[in-house]
Amino acid sequence: MKLVLLSGGSGKRLWPLSNDIRSKQFLKVLPAKNGQKQSMVQRVWEQLKAVDLEHSTVIAASHLQSEMIRSQLNDKVPLIIEPERRDTFPAISLAVSYLYSVAHVARDEVVAVLPVDPFVENSFFERVKDLEAALQETHAELALIGVQPTYPSSKYGYIVPKQNLRNDKYVSVGHFTEKPSETEAVDLISEHALWNCGVFAFKLGSMIDLLEKKEMTLNYEVMQKRYSLLPKISFDYEVVEKANSIIALPYKGYWKDLGTWNTLTEEMAAPKMGKGVISDAAENTHLINELDIPITVHGVKNLVVAASPDGILVSDKSMSPQIKDLISGFNQPPMYEERMWGWSRTLDYAKYDNREEMVTKRIRINAGKNSSYHYHHLRDEVWTIVKGEGEVALENSITRVKAGDVIHLPAEKKHAIRAITQLEFIEVQTGQGISSQDFVRLCYSWDEVIERFHQSKAQFIL
Repeated sequence: MKLVLLSGGSGKRLWPLSNDIRSKQFLKVLPAKNGQKQSMVQRVWEQLKAVDLEHSTVIAASHLQSEMIRSQLNDKVPLIIEPERRDTFPAISLAVSYLYSVAHVARDEVVAVLPVDPFVENSFFERVKDLEAALQETHAELALIGVQPTYPSSKYGYIVPKQNLRNDKYVSVGHFTEKPSETEAVDLISEHALWNCGVFAFKLGSMIDLLEKKEMTLNYEVMQKRYSLLPKISFDYEVVEKANSIIALPYKGYWKDLGTWNTLTEEMAAPKMGKGVISDAAENTHLINELDIPITVHGVKNLVVAASPDGILVSDKSMSPQIKDLISGFNQPPMYEERMWGWSRTLDYAKYDNREEMVTKRIRINAGKNSSYHYHHLRDEVWTIVKGEGEVALENSITRVKAGDVIHLPAEKKHAIRAITQLEFIEVQTGQGISSQDFVRLCYSWDEVIERFHQSKAQFIL
């Protein structure tokens, strides 16, 4: 069996810590076994290792999230890169094309698809393994996992079984009900309905047949190039609701969706993270502060206070699910990015009357890591090294740099930087039309940079 983890999300419900690049699954706020903090994706990957599934797993993610996944897991994790966000049907179609044309998985292999961020016990992933045998035994088109409800929730979708077709191993699915009222949920639970946790499995051949019927390519690289042409529709609408035979495997263990601040704070490693104080007069209140200025919380109840370079939130926990709607008008780019080599934080942005722009960033490169070798068309950059030592590749030379050095990088000038010790610098970008799209990457690894320089007989000024 192959597993596909879907890593999506726009980062709106856990604003301001999450954004388009750092979605909820990357927030390092959960307790880890070593006493440190970990993210949801790190926790899930740890669990997959525990049940011996990590070698069967690939992660489907947008190109915006690929570096963060490699940073938090490792650079060996197989990634299926979505050129842009569309929906779950195109994402799963791309995964199918990868498994078929790149990984050469057999048509009769079972593929299980699940979110990258379920908060569950290890037994949940043991239950995922059962999907393979259930499909083989029943010859159903799809096999789902449904969570045994513990209360009548209006937040989840429900899998409703057919009458008199329930057994201990699986249920035959009659229909689905999306986010009912609590009163309706009580009736659904009495009918043995299950929470839909977004996990389903199919034989690879059945999806290949569907893609061929729709005259879609099965070549992974070609599908990537044509990705913007794929229908923007969910897998539920395009496949699940049209299937004739679906079974669901009940799961009776712990499962929780940590998609909003009120649910996430219940599982966080500590009530306070970052600079600040929660006084004894505050009750059931959490503070998460990523800024360098302290925040004091006093005499309040049931609040979440979260601060990051993207903004500041003060919300009653019970009202926090409405945050996505409240910030729908915000369109600023992410102010904080976690990368394979470290992190980048935007400090300031200005646009002048002559249309010139200026962006100031604080950037950290971890010891032994390096940026890619790249250049920009539209902007000049000036780096001021403020901490550590490293080496900078500039066109025809590689030069050692240290705190106090200033490097000027005109537009079109190829460059990269590697940290010998932990390195920090201030980057000032100037130009017109500054954006993350103005980026031409030539290579990733420092070995590739060195090889390029040897071939060009460049200077090494060390």
